Amino acid sequence: MTDGVNGVALAVFALFFLAVTVLGFLAACWRKGDEHTLDEWGLGGRSFGTWITWFLLGGDVYTAYTFVAVPAAVYAAGAAGFFAVPYTILVYPLVFTFLPRLWSVCHRHGYVTTADFVRGRFGSKGLSLAVAFTGILATMPYIALQLVGIQAVLDVMGVGGGEHTSWFIKNLPLLIAFGVLAAYTYSSGLRAPAMIAFVKDTLIYVVIVVAIIYIPIKLGGFDGIFAQAGEKYTAAGAGGLIPPAESRWTYATLALGSAMAMFMYPHSITATLSSRSREVIRRSTTVMPLYTLLLGLLALLGFMAIAAGVKVGNGQLAIPQLFEDMFPDWFAGVAFAAIGIGALVPAAIMSIAAANLFTRNIYKDFIKPDATAQQETKVSKLVSLLVKVGALLFVLTMDKTVAINFQLLGGIWILQTFPALVGGLFTRWFHRWALLAGWAAGMIYGTAAAYGIASPTQAHFGGSSKEIPGIGQTGYIGLTAFVLNVAVTVVLTFVLKAAKGTEGIDATSPADYTADAAETEALPAPAVRPGTSPAPNPS
Repeated sequence: MTDGVNGVALAVFALFFLAVTVLGFLAACWRKGDEHTLDEWGLGGRSFGTWITWFLLGGDVYTAYTFVAVPAAVYAAGAAGFFAVPYTILVYPLVFTFLPRLWSVCHRHGYVTTADFVRGRFGSKGLSLAVAFTGILATMPYIALQLVGIQAVLDVMGVGGGEHTSWFIKNLPLLIAFGVLAAYTYSSGLRAPAMIAFVKDTLIYVVIVVAIIYIPIKLGGFDGIFAQAGEKYTAAGAGGLIPPAESRWTYATLALGSAMAMFMYPHSITATLSSRSREVIRRSTTVMPLYTLLLGLLALLGFMAIAAGVKVGNGQLAIPQLFEDMFPDWFAGVAFAAIGIGALVPAAIMSIAAANLFTRNIYKDFIKPDATAQQETKVSKLVSLLVKVGALLFVLTMDKTVAINFQLLGGIWILQTFPALVGGLFTRWFHRWALLAGWAAGMIYGTAAAYGIASPTQAHFGGSSKEIPGIGQTGYIGLTAFVLNVAVTVVLTFVLKAAKGTEGIDATSPADYTADAAETEALPAPAVRPGTSPAPNPS
């Protein structure tokens, strides 16, 4: 660690931070529409083209946590940390099949959230509430981790004072970053992270390209880097350059389950629905694998940190410390800015997505059904602030490993919305009550299984892999819970259909799932007000 503050790096970091702050506030005037509607504030007017959507999706999927945690996992555990690379390869063919359908039906009916769609498709406010609750619950620790990423950078730069510094002074830089994020998100909505995403992704690409060339040259080449990393893993008796045979099932299920969960998160869907056509979605997901190439290079930094002799008590500091040690001070500032701005973009989108879920599927459905568009937007803005405050308190009052473990738990939870969302896009065979029961079974099993896992730092919620009942192999808890979820849903659907259980009314039609923007406007008007379900007795 640097003794004292790295003034040059801090100055460069502050310059970039100031620039994106100005961009964040200027974004309020970019393609400005009726700012008193969620379509404008929360979805950017549904007007973004291919490149903006691509940058926005990259901005909220590849976060500061990704930048810090993926190579940190490689640094600590070896090749097992590369699981993020195959799962981001698997995810894009998967989402290419269902995201255009989701965009079409949401554009047709004015749906703002996934829970809006589930309510309209299955005629069930109860199921919609479950999806909204899960989305908010899974998003909160994810936002907290973005702030953890900013704090890691500040720690390495020496900002915040020593161990005798007061709590307020030590956390003042993080509080300032939080205040700026909250202000421009409130003012500009989704347009702010969309505009800042250009800066964020450009910086990350520049930093990774430079790092993958410059650092190996300083360390004597990749042969030496891999040799030193292999020696460390052999001496430690953990991980390695190749995952051991006994952990390969865990590796595979974690990659598959993470791929399935990735676009269930509300912020991923919010970025998707902000695009202007289904063809934009297709083009954007076609070029998204470029980020996977970047991620593979990024993961190699974990090996470089070992070869560079980086020693940190907290693995999350390994890559910021590598940049501090290897780069000139001015370029270290650029790298730190890339991580810091990489936290601002997803944190803004996540808070907007969580706020939209609360507004549309809790406030409007259960508290004030006659809320106007202006009231919806006002509530969503306020809730976005509260969500960020909650994430900030999480970071300031809890150990960082708690935030990380709760984010892993969030992945288990959000995967349980897959049958209702993706299943609902292709079939209405599932019964709404069966889907709700399957969701509950998956949530209960996933949480209970994760609770029993200990880690070196805490007694519970210490990981996301456990032995799969009846198989004898260790696998990703989220995928096991998902299989249980689907099994309960299918069995109960057969039972409820045989018993002629009441089914809700489907507010959608087959044409809604395939029409593009111009075609949806030519279709007959929906039978119900946008965003509502006509079910007479919603469960």
